[in-house]
Amino acid sequence: MTTTVVGAKESLSMRVYPAISFAPANLVIRTRVEPDADNRAMEVVAESEGFYRSSAIQLDGDRAPKTTTFEFRSLPPGAYEVTAVVIGADGQRTALARAHANVVESGSSQ
Repeated sequence: MTTTVVGAKESLSMRVYPAISFAPANLVIRTRVEPDADNRAMEVVAESEGFYRSSAIQLDGDRAPKTTTFEFRSLPPGAYEVTAVVIGADGQRTALARAHANVVESGSSQ
């Protein structure tokens, strides 16, 4: 699974697994954020052409845990773009990571 990190520094990384699964799928997203006093929130989104799910948590600056795990359950078939965004004290995005996951229709649901 390739993760693309966008930003001035690699302050955010993400791993999504499984990268390929059968529907209905449970995706586990593990994020790692470098401690920073300005970190206030993180939002993780899994989006396909026909489905959207998100989750957000508050970050307590440089006292926030480095690693956080999110789980999105029962995702239907689709090609998902998964993004994680860290929001700073000024309300602006300070870091972004992207990954992809594919959920395929199982043979029993056809």
